[in-house]
Amino acid sequence: MAVSSSELLVDAFGRVQDAVRAATEGLTEEQLAYRVDDDANSIGWLIWHLTRVQDDHVADVAGTDQVWTAAGWDKKFGLELDRLATGYGHSSADVAKVRVSAKNLRAYFDAVHEQTLEFVSGLTDDDLPRIVDTAWDPPVTLGVRLVSVIEDCLQHVGQAAFIRGVLERKPIRHSSL
Repeated sequence: MAVSSSELLVDAFGRVQDAVRAATEGLTEEQLAYRVDDDANSIGWLIWHLTRVQDDHVADVAGTDQVWTAAGWDKKFGLELDRLATGYGHSSADVAKVRVSAKNLRAYFDAVHEQTLEFVSGLTDDDLPRIVDTAWDPPVTLGVRLVSVIEDCLQHVGQAAFIRGVLERKPIRHSSL
């Protein structure tokens, strides 16, 4: 059975969603903010960042508004960061500012995922060679941009899953010991 490009993209973004759910399921705000050292990224920051990048990049190529601002997630999160920040170039201090509830983080991710699927499910093979960014040599096509977003998301959700594994195996320290 032949698979269309749009079906392949829907499947790939669906795998990102599954991995985000697995990495965040049942975590508290404190656990989402856990950092393996003072300069490491947290699970919450990683998932927020990958969602912001997906939101920013897909909205750009789809010609739509970002879910972050259009649906008021920037206000719901209330982060002390530039309202259009995606996490690119964030310092350790910026990472520490991303304190989020699992409920808001997952809801924002799911809203971005829904908008992404709406866009990619309507694509045809003829859409993918369209140039979407001339700042690179060679210029970036729609297909390459979408694969890049998927790769970035999978890298970061893998990092979040690793941190979750560390967190779950971290010994509990009792003050009475």
